[in-house]
Amino acid sequence: MNNNKQTIIGFVLITIVFFGYMLFNSYQIEKYNEQKALESAEQIAEQGSEALAVEAPAAEKPAEAETVEAAEQSADPFTSNTPVEEIALSNDVIDLRLSTLGAQIVDVTLKDYTKYAPKDERHELVHLFDPATAQFDITFFVKHNLRNLPIQTLNRNFEKVSVERLGDKQVATLRLPFGDERSLDFVYTLYDEKRPERDYLVDFEVRFNNMAELMANQTSLMVDWSNRSYQNERSFKNENMYSTIAYRYPTEVGIEDLGVSEGNKSEEISTAVDWIAFKQQYFTSALIPRSCDFNYADIAFDTAQAKSGYMKHYSMKGAIEYQPSKRAYDFSFYLGPNKFAVLKQLTDADGESLQMERIIPLGWIFSTYISRWIVIPTFDFLCQYISSFGLIILILTIFVKLLIFPLTYKSYMSMAKMRVLRPELEAINAKYPRQEDAMKKQQATMELYNKAGISPMSGCLPMLIQMPVLIAMFRFFPASIELRGQAFLWSDDLSSYDSVLELPFDIPFYGDHVSLFCLLMALALFLYSQYNYKQTASSQPQMAGMKFMTLYMMPAMMLLWFNDYSSGLCYYYLLSNIFTMLQTFIIRLMVDDEKVRSAISRRMANTKGKKSRFQQRYEEMMRQQEASQKR
Repeated sequence: MNNNKQTIIGFVLITIVFFGYMLFNSYQIEKYNEQKALESAEQIAEQGSEALAVEAPAAEKPAEAETVEAAEQSADPFTSNTPVEEIALSNDVIDLRLSTLGAQIVDVTLKDYTKYAPKDERHELVHLFDPATAQFDITFFVKHNLRNLPIQTLNRNFEKVSVERLGDKQVATLRLPFGDERSLDFVYTLYDEKRPERDYLVDFEVRFNNMAELMANQTSLMVDWSNRSYQNERSFKNENMYSTIAYRYPTEVGIEDLGVSEGNKSEEISTAVDWIAFKQQYFTSALIPRSCDFNYADIAFDTAQAKSGYMKHYSMKGAIEYQPSKRAYDFSFYLGPNKFAVLKQLTDADGESLQMERIIPLGWIFSTYISRWIVIPTFDFLCQYISSFGLIILILTIFVKLLIFPLTYKSYMSMAKMRVLRPELEAINAKYPRQEDAMKKQQATMELYNKAGISPMSGCLPMLIQMPVLIAMFRFFPASIELRGQAFLWSDDLSSYDSVLELPFDIPFYGDHVSLFCLLMALALFLYSQYNYKQTASSQPQMAGMKFMTLYMMPAMMLLWFNDYSSGLCYYYLLSNIFTMLQTFIIRLMVDDEKVRSAISRRMANTKGKKSRFQQRYEEMMRQQEASQKR
């Protein structure tokens, strides 16, 4: 069997095994989580039954007593008749709008970012969520008329105590009075330190003032937070691929998320979590407990319909431990962009990293390290000196190509050696034409490779080593907020697809538009595949069977797949294919086949009669198989 064809088959099999393992591992984790969620639900149900049994009356009360008690409960002594007000807080990067009804944040405007709009339309500033759907509630119980009265802050109108500027911060205090100098205070602090990692972070303090005697016997405070996010990017499909709910377990390096879906998803988290984030493609709203953790939480999202103007409706319900001796509970809201340099600076109360930069999808395993330690620092460095992001991508492409050039050269040299050995391989094929001599033919081929100094994996390994780099670049461009809103050539936004023609109909798997960068990328891939195929087929005639896959199927798949992707990514792949062709052409000029043949001949003369350990083991295995077949 032809070595190059074996290399391709081996690479495909390795890829299938890798992804098969990943899928199996994901299935096991999901199965484990379902089991834990079921156990948690049963435990909660048992606790609920016990609570109902305790609260159930020993005997039925007379109708008159029930009427009097209902009247007493309906007259809630903790209501406020003050009018609902709105409070505005602002710094250089965000505008906050608070409402005294529920003492909650009802609107967040990011001053440095606009929603996608064509060049001839007005650009609207990004709002993180729809004010009409914003809900934040803390539920607890107080003693009232020998019963436990639930207090839901969402339905209570707070009093505005003060809004003041203290140095480089603004502090808004809202109060829910309970009489006798008892009150619940919500205190919001917005900083203006000219540091994004501080200014996008809104501190939120919950104070129980003299409330210990009034509070009912309870173990938890329930936190309920939900809102509906807008569609901020051009492509609903692409933005939805990066919109989900993310969270982190304490002390864990990685993070978890609810996954991606075009419908509805939910999950019960039965253990403690550090923070919960409503993540969009380029922006995030996150709730971070500072002096506590969520003991458990239920998270869910519903996906909006395309062209509705919305993306997802997020919701979370969590519990934090209530301690009667504890007067205040500290939280923070992160309300800002998914910018790696900013999220990386966020820390917990002990100064330890919250690992929130990991909500930016950078790939898996090695590709993550390549993005974090090579691609992102290089990109940020270039951004300091170059204003054109098209030029930055060009330089980054050249840098990556130079980085992996040794692997490209090694792969090409392997093909060159195979090309000059074509006569010897044809002689072996002619010597063993029968099917029953396949083992002898394979053994002779391996012996030839050993003498020539060719490893069976020499063409495959460089490709595998390059895979993390390719994955890192594939994940980096769609997740890089720096490209958002940046125009280059005919593209008005490198973070979204470029459309040079809007179609009056939708083509399955392609879309309703034509992306020119994607089209040029597919064309460049076709030209490179054609050139590479000619070079390979000239030395490997059996490669004719791979012609359709190599020349036509791969470019067609890339055209269908990337038409809705970031134009910055398509532009990078266009440049990458062009530079790969140039590299191959230059190496082709540098490498003399006669010199390669001479080097192989010298090696074969020096290693005549010598066999490597691998060849010895391989030959022994072939002999055993042949003997087994004869028996």
